[in-house]
Amino acid sequence: MGPVYIRQRCSSCHADDARGPGIVLKMSIVDDDGYTMAPDQSLLPFGHTVRPAHTSAATMGTDRPDAIPGLLVTRRFAPAVFGRGYIDAVLDSEIERVEMEQAMRTDGVSGHINRVTFTSEANPDTRFHQHAHGASNLIGRFGLKARIPTVDDFVADAYQGDMGITSPMRPSELVNAAGVTEDAVPGIDIDIDTVNAVADYVRMLEIPVRRTLNAQGQAAFAQAQCTSCHVPTMHTRANYPIALLADIDAPIYTDLLVHDMGATLADGLDEGSSTSREWRTAPLMGMRTQRNYLHDGRVSTIRAAIEAHGDVESEGNASLNAFHTLSAEDQEALIEFVSQL
Repeated sequence: MGPVYIRQRCSSCHADDARGPGIVLKMSIVDDDGYTMAPDQSLLPFGHTVRPAHTSAATMGTDRPDAIPGLLVTRRFAPAVFGRGYIDAVLDSEIERVEMEQAMRTDGVSGHINRVTFTSEANPDTRFHQHAHGASNLIGRFGLKARIPTVDDFVADAYQGDMGITSPMRPSELVNAAGVTEDAVPGIDIDIDTVNAVADYVRMLEIPVRRTLNAQGQAAFAQAQCTSCHVPTMHTRANYPIALLADIDAPIYTDLLVHDMGATLADGLDEGSSTSREWRTAPLMGMRTQRNYLHDGRVSTIRAAIEAHGDVESEGNASLNAFHTLSAEDQEALIEFVSQL
C-alpha cells in the first residue's frame, strides 16, 4: 500500500460485499453559490480525495487542507458491490434507449449518460471489452456519478485510489505531499491476474435473495413514477462472457443515467459529464441490506430518502409529488416494497 491510502482492504468499505461501512471524504473548491465546482482547483494539488493514512514516516497523508477559500468537504458511502455483473452486462443500446425516452418527457425527468474516457491502461484480458487507454465516449456505469465504464476499471481504480496499490492497469503511485513516487514495493504492486480475479469475483456476486415482494407496494412504486428512473429491469447483451448474465432482463432498478437532484444534494464535484448536482440513479438491488441511504448516508429511513428527492430544482419532484398523492396505506406499502428489494 501507499505511499498514501484510505483503507487497508476492500472489505473495510464493502463489508460482506454490501454498502459501507467505509466513508470517503471528498473536497472541491466551489463558486459563491456553494456547490458549483470552480474552474481553478489548483489549491488541491493532490486531488479531491482525502487519504489520511500513509505507509512510513517519510510520507504524510493527503488530508483536508486548512483555510482554503471556497473549500467544500463532503462525504460518500461506499456502494454495495453485489449485482454489479448485471450492470456490466446491460446493453449500451438499452441505456441509450432509456435516455432518449426520458428526453421526450415533460415532467422534468431528463437523465443523461455520463460519457467518460477510459483512464486505465488496456487490459490484456479482452473477454469483456477491448478499451484502450484514452478511449472516449464510453458509457459510465459504476461509481456514484457513473464515472467508470467497466468492472475491471472499477477494481483497478479502487486498488490504486483507496489502497495505494498499483497494477498494470493503474501503474502510477498516487500524488502525495511528500513527493514520494514509490512505496515499499518497487514497481507495480499486483499483477493483472489479481485485478481480473477480483473483477470476476465482483461480476459474479449475486443480488441478495429477495423476499416475497409487496404487490400493493410494487403497484404504488409504478404509480408514483419511481420506475421512470429506477427502471426495474434492463436487458443484457447476448454475448456477455458469463452465460448466466447474458441475454436476460437484469433486475437492477436503475437507468444508469445521471440526474440533476438540485443544490441540496450537490457535492461540488464534476466527474466526466456529471456535474456537482448530478448523481447516477442508485440501483435498488439489495436495499434490505442497507441502514443508511443516499450517497452520503445522511438519512436512515426510506421515507426520508424519498423526501430528499424534493429539492426545488430536482428531477425527482414529479415523482415525489405523485408519492404524496398516494394514500397513507399505499405509501407504507411502497416503502415496504423498496425495503424488500
